[in-house]
Amino acid sequence: MAENKTVANPVSDTVFLEGLQVETVIGAYDWERTIRQTLWLDLTLAFDCRPAGTSDDLAKALDYDALSKHIRAWAAEQSFELIETFAEQLCTLIYEFAGIRDIQVRINKRGAVADCAGVGIHIRRTF
Repeated sequence: MAENKTVANPVSDTVFLEGLQVETVIGAYDWERTIRQTLWLDLTLAFDCRPAGTSDDLAKALDYDALSKHIRAWAAEQSFELIETFAEQLCTLIYEFAGIRDIQVRINKRGAVADCAGVGIHIRRTF
């Protein structure tokens, strides 16, 4: 008799923050090291929404307001030459703050290139 194995569906839920604006010192040029610039962040965070969805309990949801405030405060204290370094450290920050193990970050540094709506990077990290 064949054994009946039930395979649970993997969680594919995500929580996203789109267009989160943070101020930081970012840039490789000397003049950039003396000013704060705005970065626009799009975050996609793997998060199992079922516990919150089935219980209607805020404590079981990802507190994206607290996370966004934490990210903004962190960014304000930082200084980077490269957005790549900012992105790497941001992923670590999110993992340490919220325990998110699969993180996608898109960073847009508008105005970095003339006649261009934005430039940046998109990375995905898993912990």
